[in-house]
Amino acid sequence: MNDPNRTRDNTVAPPPLAPPVPGIHPDPDGSEEARRRDVSTQDAGSTFDEGKGRVFPCESCGADLQFHIGAQSLKCPFCGHVREISLADDSVITEQDFHAMLEQLQQWREADKKRKKTDDQDSSDTPDDRSECRELRCGSCGGNIEFVGTLTSTRCPYCNSPVQLESAHKCEEQRIPVDGVMPFLIDHDVAQRNLTEWVNSRWFAPNDFRKQGASGKFNGIYLSYFTYDSMTFTQYRGQRGEYYYVTVGTGKEQRRERRTRWYPASGSFQRFFDDVLVLANTGLRRDFMLSLEPWPLAKVVPFNQQMLAGFLARTYDLDLDHCFNEAKERIDSAIAGEVRQRIGGDTQEVQSIKSRYEAIKFKHLLLPAWLMAYKYRSKPYQIFINAATGEVQGERPYSVWKIMFAVILGLFAAGGIFAASQN
Repeated sequence: MNDPNRTRDNTVAPPPLAPPVPGIHPDPDGSEEARRRDVSTQDAGSTFDEGKGRVFPCESCGADLQFHIGAQSLKCPFCGHVREISLADDSVITEQDFHAMLEQLQQWREADKKRKKTDDQDSSDTPDDRSECRELRCGSCGGNIEFVGTLTSTRCPYCNSPVQLESAHKCEEQRIPVDGVMPFLIDHDVAQRNLTEWVNSRWFAPNDFRKQGASGKFNGIYLSYFTYDSMTFTQYRGQRGEYYYVTVGTGKEQRRERRTRWYPASGSFQRFFDDVLVLANTGLRRDFMLSLEPWPLAKVVPFNQQMLAGFLARTYDLDLDHCFNEAKERIDSAIAGEVRQRIGGDTQEVQSIKSRYEAIKFKHLLLPAWLMAYKYRSKPYQIFINAATGEVQGERPYSVWKIMFAVILGLFAAGGIFAASQN
């Protein structure tokens, strides 16, 4: 039988492709234009754990300036003095070479091992040095907290457990530089309103929880993410199935059966993936963090330490190559979906997919979030709010009685429908 969709090289002609997945763009020609739209500053590619600090004194009264979300500038909480944040107009956010950075990290690790063998422990780390970057590791959830300045005690923004300055240690000197940061766009009051609406919409939550709400302290924090770009080349082989129907049996036993006619299909294609986003922190519910997406990455600006003033910033916990494996899973899933589209037909049987990844680039970004850890009847819960879009995700208690009532009501409704159908 002649197949109208078959090409001369025995490849099934692909149907129109589905809309691109957010953060995954099938058109390689748009990548350069997207890069040209990026903006940067001289701080791009720098890191905030080189002892530069994130404390900016007020020119008027000497207090610490803080990043003001509404004004998108530094503002003194005491005298109201405002300092504008300046960004260079002619620079860009430069994506870094993935394999080159892996080699650099290996060199750094080897150099650190040699230094530790030959050098004594540096005793000059003074806790009151306002310009030195230090880290705390929460003993309850394992989260890393990075800070600069006169912090004496605080609570972990992930689990609300108290942490003390005595457990702080100097930040690692060699880290992957931060390329860009997305400033806080949703302030505390808007985040609180969104949280209240979210609580009120939880129909299966206990009534007293919906009435009282989630009570706790909001912590503004920057989370570490890696984004990956890659040009992929894929070869596939499979079969395209087309349904047809035949009549079988005689008399009362006569019926129509669906059958499948199979045709071989194979081919190859290339596809560019842009800004595949992967969270580089642990200790957070990854399903909730995925639900916070999409992030408006077009609003990312070159890294500028001034935007971090007054907020905690979390360094990455997962290595660059570890995060790429997660990005690769998402890329492979998108490729598998496109292979089925290209095979076409009513059903597909995919026999092999071989993909090659070329020109892998990455960016290290800091993205803002509001975190709240609260307790309901002595049980801890976490709330996550995207501080760029206002999206709320998190844990909440459930009312067993409401769930049981809904199940019983559903059974009654199903029984009534069944009885009506019998009549």
